[in-house]
Amino acid sequence: MKSIRNHLSLVIALLSILFSIQIFNIVDRSVMAYKKNLSTNYSLVVVSNMTLNNKEIADADSNIDSMTELSPDNVIQRLNTGMSTKNMELLKHTLPKFYKVKLKHYPSPGEIESVTKNLLQNKNITKVENFSQSHDTTYKLLLLFKNVVSLFAVSIFVITTLLIFKELRIWQFKHSERMSIMALFGAPTWLRSAVLFRLAIVDALITSVIAFALFTYTAASPWVLKQFSDIGISIVIFDPIYDFLMLAGVAMFLSILLATLIVLGHKEEV
Repeated sequence: MKSIRNHLSLVIALLSILFSIQIFNIVDRSVMAYKKNLSTNYSLVVVSNMTLNNKEIADADSNIDSMTELSPDNVIQRLNTGMSTKNMELLKHTLPKFYKVKLKHYPSPGEIESVTKNLLQNKNITKVENFSQSHDTTYKLLLLFKNVVSLFAVSIFVITTLLIFKELRIWQFKHSERMSIMALFGAPTWLRSAVLFRLAIVDALITSVIAFALFTYTAASPWVLKQFSDIGISIVIFDPIYDFLMLAGVAMFLSILLATLIVLGHKEEV
């Protein structure tokens, strides 16, 4: 029981760091997937006096993906107040041309402004409607959400790292007498500190296994999958190879690094 308590605090601290890292990964993937969905629905409307071809629109800016001409029939139907067929056809030919322009990805406000400016350099284009107000609001909300989660993850990482450092320091004090006796007999620093490194490595492995089980369960949870389905995105919540290796590597590296810093600090004091 005592052995479990000795490991529990360090495992929980490491697990908190891995949890914050994976949450950041999930949020980052969610934002990217949502931006991809938005890019398929977002488009600019270009008004031109002349017929435009795809090449001259695509050449206007590298962010432009495709262009589709909008039919004027809907506009004419709204204006139809008993006009004859001949007048309707005449009106159809006198109306300007409307085009829907899609972009390769969901743009930033700066990219929207650049695309609009480049399109207006075409003398045949009289207006570009980029819906900048609604676009900017959505983009800033996504950016704010990602920044808040990033700040939260960094805060947890820093605070928990300090807690792990203190926990390893306590373990060093518990074994300081044994380490001092070993030093009197000429034992090297790495041998005197073997118990500290063993604790760090074992707890990092335990934490990695717990994290793997926790995130594997979460990724298969119907409730979690439903939340992503409700907002219309599909992402990899937990990659059992890439994510696990990354999290295990972080846990192992951080534990060994902090143990090494404690050992070096103790050596300087001696």
